Amino acid sequence: MSETELEILQQLESDRQRLHMSYSNIEHRVKPVWMKHRKWLLFLLSCILLAGMVGLINHLAHHFHTVTPCLSPACQWASARLSTSADPFTQPCDYFLFTCGSDRLLLDSERRQRSHGFTLHAENQRKSVQSKQEDGGLRENKTLSRKAVLLQYLKKILETDSGMNSSAVQKTKGFYNSCLDTKSIETAGADPFLSLIKKLGGWAVSGQWNQTDFNTTLGLLMRDYNTFPFFNIYVGKDPYEAARGINKKYIQIDQPDLLIPIEWNSKTEKSRAKTETLRPFLASCQQYLNLLGAPKSSSLIHVGSFVSLSSQLAVASSPLDSRLSKGQLYQHMTIKELQRQAPAIDWLGCLQAAFHPLPLSADDDVLLHNLPYIVQMSNTIIKWQNKPELSNSAPLHTFMVLNLLHTLMPAMDSRFFETAKNFSMALGNSEEEAPRWKHCVLETERGFDSVLTHLLSKVTAQKEAEKIIQSVFHSFKSKLNEFEWTDQTSRQLVMEKVDSAIPKLWTTKEPSSEAKLDLLFSEMIVSNQNFFSNYVQLLSLRQKKRIEVLITEPEDIDILSVTPFLFGKKLLFPLGMFVPPLFHPTYPRAINYGAAGFLVAKDILHLLLPDISSQSKTVNAVGECVWTHYLTVSEKAGRGGGFPLSAAQQQEVWVQYTALQVALQAYHQNLMQQPNDTSLSGISYTRLFFRSFSQINCEADPYRDSMPFKPSFLITVICAKYNLCPTSPQCSIQTKQNSLQAC
Repeated sequence: MSETELEILQQLESDRQRLHMSYSNIEHRVKPVWMKHRKWLLFLLSCILLAGMVGLINHLAHHFHTVTPCLSPACQWASARLSTSADPFTQPCDYFLFTCGSDRLLLDSERRQRSHGFTLHAENQRKSVQSKQEDGGLRENKTLSRKAVLLQYLKKILETDSGMNSSAVQKTKGFYNSCLDTKSIETAGADPFLSLIKKLGGWAVSGQWNQTDFNTTLGLLMRDYNTFPFFNIYVGKDPYEAARGINKKYIQIDQPDLLIPIEWNSKTEKSRAKTETLRPFLASCQQYLNLLGAPKSSSLIHVGSFVSLSSQLAVASSPLDSRLSKGQLYQHMTIKELQRQAPAIDWLGCLQAAFHPLPLSADDDVLLHNLPYIVQMSNTIIKWQNKPELSNSAPLHTFMVLNLLHTLMPAMDSRFFETAKNFSMALGNSEEEAPRWKHCVLETERGFDSVLTHLLSKVTAQKEAEKIIQSVFHSFKSKLNEFEWTDQTSRQLVMEKVDSAIPKLWTTKEPSSEAKLDLLFSEMIVSNQNFFSNYVQLLSLRQKKRIEVLITEPEDIDILSVTPFLFGKKLLFPLGMFVPPLFHPTYPRAINYGAAGFLVAKDILHLLLPDISSQSKTVNAVGECVWTHYLTVSEKAGRGGGFPLSAAQQQEVWVQYTALQVALQAYHQNLMQQPNDTSLSGISYTRLFFRSFSQINCEADPYRDSMPFKPSFLITVICAKYNLCPTSPQCSIQTKQNSLQAC
């Protein structure tokens, strides 16, 4: 008999027992004439149920006698991947005594740390995980990164030639390929950027400068190159107005992202350039000028002026929380008034350039986020303009050109990248170098996000993904009925929050057609061997996006999003969650529910029940119960010395245990509706579900450090509780005398 048959028989038997109990409860209230026939009624009811069982068994035997294999290309890849992963059913107990991302036993490490007077610090585990080499979103130690999984899938989309591609798709893939063509980029060297400098009128560093107007150059950088050396601009609503139902959008002006490292003194409430970083910052600037062919005899003067100007601008900047506490955010002001307070900038002219061809007037309102900085920045510029000894070195123009270089750094050759990397290392950063393909996928997304959204929407089985979301959410709601609440008020608050939530796939109401995308990128000419030119063209397209955001309500989707979020009453799940190996429409549903279904359930629990530990007694009870099972396993493996769980650990154990139960229940309910699932390598449905879960159970999410053991251990707990597993795991939590308490 198959496991599914057994499950349904158990369910039917449970139903029969409930019917019998219901009959027993009411028999004392039944009229005497019926009491005489109660035995016959019970016998008749039993016969009916038995006949139903026999018929169902015959039906199931016909359908489940053999497991249908999945032979799609996606399944063949999944099968090969499955064959190289550990099967939790065949692992000894020691396998579960490692925490995710750790190369040491949890209990041993805990004891060792406690004996020296320290508690186990999760940061050490996190660093060990981050030091591993990524491989398709699963690191060597099987830690899942949803973002890495999505990037790998986007890479596959960009590198797949599907034949008939629209013009926009061809340009997107051409841009990606030109980014990968490092040979052409290295051959071009600094020449493309030097040509661009000449287009802007040259610069004093080379001795060839056409004395271009300051504000004219600034407007060009803002319009054509998305570069804002002295201040930032973006578009958005005033949240205080939005709270009153006013949805007007404004041009917003903020302090810039200065290139020089800054530190904030909370006592004096002033910023300054980090003293210890000035030497490496100066050295990196010097190297950039060398790479751009600047004469060594004069480059130090230009670099010194750049560092000095950057330091003076840094003094007036301040962190967001400080500006928020002082009420400096979202300050309304007309362009005319802004011109009066900060006269060094031609505000109307520069903003008209940035939002050309929109009509702007001096009476239009803008929003400021740091007026003291804007005023100080204007005074600093005027001061530098009035230094006659610096007239020939043009420090303000050089400052703008070096900021443009920073904007175009992703399109420069490896010498510039190495200079930036060396400076980053001098600041104490030690991030691993990302592979070139990842850099190129990210740069492609920055410019062609609408095309990638279109491509991902085409290949994602949205109907199937939506079904998983809905079935998991339905299973989650039914699970709430099993909770033991601290009081009725807590229960009511949670149920109201859950009942009002609307889970759905995050998609646009009106997906962009290929014709619309072709029109959007119609002016762009992509060369497969000129990444610099392609990149510059994308910068000018961002000006169009700013205008679109200002005058319309664009339905932008973050194509790189991989976690759901609450938007009003909507619980939105991004498309990026439903990509291989987490999900594929041709996969057996057991795989989809074991991976994507579990992640959906876990995210729902984290989002909707962040304070559940204070609202329900179930969290503590389940957490301690599962932990007791884990300690039993550790003792069987010869490891003792358990320690009590913290509140955060108890909640995370409960979250992941409940999420696995919810996903499994959703899958079984789906099986009852659609009995014909496929499988891989002849593995039974439930076991395939758990195998799928075990491949992604170690996830690099914000809650991972609160999980005191490898989540795949939960398989052994659920197998013991429900008796659903076709075979007992090698690391069984059953004792010889009796079973432990079911959690």
